[in-house]
Formats: sequence, structure tokens, C-alpha cells
Amino acid sequence: MIIARREFLGGLLGSAALVRAARSAGTVELFELFHVRVNHRGNWLLLRLKTSMGITGIGDASHAQPDTRTMELIKEYLGWIRGHSPFEVEAYRAALMEKAGEAKRPGAVAFSAIEQCLHDIQGKALGAPCHVLFGGKVRSEILHYANINRATVDRSPEGFAALAEPAVKAGFDYIKMASFDGLPKDDGAKRKAATQLGIDCAAAVRKAIGEERQLLVDGHSNFNLEEALDVTRRLEPLKLYWWEEAAPGIANLARVNEAASMDTAGGESLYGVKQFYEYMKGGAVDIVMPDVKYCGGMLELKKISAMAEGAGLRSAPHGPASPVGNMAAAHVSATLGNFAILELGFGEVPWRGELVTPPEVFTRGRLRLPDRPGLGIELNEQVARAHAVTQ
Repeated sequence: MIIARREFLGGLLGSAALVRAARSAGTVELFELFHVRVNHRGNWLLLRLKTSMGITGIGDASHAQPDTRTMELIKEYLGWIRGHSPFEVEAYRAALMEKAGEAKRPGAVAFSAIEQCLHDIQGKALGAPCHVLFGGKVRSEILHYANINRATVDRSPEGFAALAEPAVKAGFDYIKMASFDGLPKDDGAKRKAATQLGIDCAAAVRKAIGEERQLLVDGHSNFNLEEALDVTRRLEPLKLYWWEEAAPGIANLARVNEAASMDTAGGESLYGVKQFYEYMKGGAVDIVMPDVKYCGGMLELKKISAMAEGAGLRSAPHGPASPVGNMAAAHVSATLGNFAILELGFGEVPWRGELVTPPEVFTRGRLRLPDRPGLGIELNEQVARAHAVTQ
């Protein structure tokens, strides 16, 4: 293939412009943490980095617990990135990704939040939205499902149905729940009754949302293999969109996946492509669920999803996150050829959308991707401070 001289020179000029943009971004120097109170299921921990040239980037470090440990690790990992260009993402990954994985969930979340900030800064320095950094968008609207589980305090069939109804009214056609949380550990009558209650709750939500909408149920790995297979069979009449993480362990999930008539999904807690490779190779699920906060960040989310595409699997990023984490996942999701749907923690706080500027808005269960540079949003400090966690 012969490249025309003009095209070749244009490419060189483009490369030079990228180098200039990278230099103009400066180096990472300062950081701020915003700890925002949400509910009994956990708070939001947000990070903002600032370069020597005054460019800022934001990231989501929520839901590792304890948040104080995540804060400590953020400060530790920033010891490496401080003084470096925000464009040195691969160098940052090479230096710290393995170490962060050894620190379990707090390490994964701390590492991922910094990585999100770096991509936000990159986009702003280049004057381009983050999705451009990952190959460009193939969709402008990102389909979401409403996870009503985190906001449901009344764990009865009536309680779940009561929150499903406003989600439908808000325009969401996909509703997720986890009605088997809190299952008694013993294998006696109480456990069997609680299992039946969980199925009854799912049936109540199916009735509330109608047959034309999609129901997703998360098992949160509460069952052993025998129980998981039994519950899978008992859930079949509800015609689930997916059955998520019925049991712990790849081998158990593969058995459930083979037996299930509905699609299966999972992987929210996995970190990095290596863990996801074993998960996919073992036939655990039909749909992988990397979480931008847990899996290693935006670039890792892209890599995991590409690997899934090669394996013939769909990607549905997990993330009942803040609007910051949701937007980071949305930018990557916009570029995925095997994207299925993205998660939204529905009904947790009434001021959710106001936490960022411009406000987060869903129409028909879809988030329209901004074309502003970086993530396209900024933290609304007034709202963040009004709901700050106080010691």
C-alpha cells in the first residue's frame, strides 16, 4: 500500500500535535479527595488530580471498604505518578498494577481511580472526549439497567416491587435486583424459606414491570452448586435477561451456565485481564461484567471487553457507581463492539444527578455521551460538600 506524501506529512503533523498536547498538560502534582455520604450500602469516594498546568481530572474510588484504607493507598500510589505526565498510563500500570492487586479491593479501587483521572486529563489536554482515546464511539447513547437492590430497604416482595415501579416510570426497561442477599448460612428450614422468599421477590418485580421489560437477578454467590442449579431451574418461568453469579468459583459457574436456559453474567469483582482470562476460559458466563472501579480502570475495561469479544462473549460493565464512575465506564462502553448494557444504582439519593456538572440525565434508560473534552463532566463541589462524610 502506497501512502500519499500529503497523507504521510499530515500524519507526522498529527503526531507532533499530540506530543505538544502531552507536554502542555504538564505533570501530575496535586490531589483532592471528596467523601460523599450516600446510604447504608456505602458512600462515594471521589478523587481529583491537578497537573502543573492547572488541568484537572476526576475518578471514582468508591465501594472498597473501608474507605480510609482506599485513601491511604491513593496517597501511596500517587507517590509514583506525581511528577509524571498524565499520558504515562502504561508506565503507571507497569509500575503499580500488580502491587495494587496484592492490596485486594482497596488497592484495585485506588489504582483504578487514579487511572480514570489520567484519562480525563488526557482528553482535556487534547481537546477530545475520552471515548476518542479508546478508538472512537460506535454509539452515542449508553443503555442502562436500573439496579434497585442498593436502595431497597424493605426486602419483601412488596418492598422490591415498590422501587421497581418508579424505575419503570423513569424510563428504564431493564431492572436488576439481588433478593438473595442475607441468606442464612445454615442449610436448614430458614435457608430454604429465605431462598423461596428471594424467588417470590423476583416474581413480584416481574409482575410489577410486566412481561415486556427485562428482569435481571443477582445471586451474589450465595449458593452452593446444588442449590444454584435448583434456583436456576425455579427462576426459569420469570424469563430473566440474565442470572448473575449464582455460586462462587469458576467450575460451579460453568455448571450453572451449562444448565441455565437464560444468559448468565458475572465477574464484577475480578481484577485485570489475567483473572478475566481464567474466568472466560473456564466457561463461567455468557456476559462478562468488568467494573471500571475494580478491574484496573478504563484501559483495562477496554482490554477485558476486547478479550471477551474474541471469546464470543458480551460485555456489560458492572458499576452501581457515582456519576463519575458511571461516566468513565460509559465512555469506554461507547467504543465496544460487544457492549450489552451498563449498570446504574437507581434510587439511592435524590440529588445523584446534581453531583456533577452538567447534571447526569437519563432518557428512556439511556445516558447521552457528552462530546466535551475528557469525561465531559466536572464535580459539583457545592453538592459534594453539602453531603460530605463527617467524622
